[in-house]
Amino acid sequence: EVRLVESGGGSVQAGGSLRLSCTVSGFSVDDGDMGWFRQGPGNECDLISTIRIDGSEYYEDSVKGRFTISQDNAKNTVYLQMNSLKPEDTAVYYCTAADRARGWVIGNDCDNLKEYGYWGQGTQVTVSS
Repeated sequence: EVRLVESGGGSVQAGGSLRLSCTVSGFSVDDGDMGWFRQGPGNECDLISTIRIDGSEYYEDSVKGRFTISQDNAKNTVYLQMNSLKPEDTAVYYCTAADRARGWVIGNDCDNLKEYGYWGQGTQVTVSS
């Protein structure tokens, strides 16, 4: 059984930092592309960062320079270090593994994307001003 379990979310003031962790079981994180989606209240589901098998990274413009994705293959864990947090970063953050056949599937609502690849249960991040 494949499981992705996020942790590290919480409430923080603007300018603060959080580190999200995603512990994976059932497959190896170095065997596929991993990433983080988020969906804030009234917002679309955004793919904000990915790390590929070759180690290359992607960041959406809104988080570039503030967020860093990484993975520890020995711990089979993916991380998202979030610095200089802003109120607009408030969202549920989902750890995901790309669909093996389709790659990253994008859509308006994260709930509608969960049939593609593997998804964690989500962790809430709240940033207050």
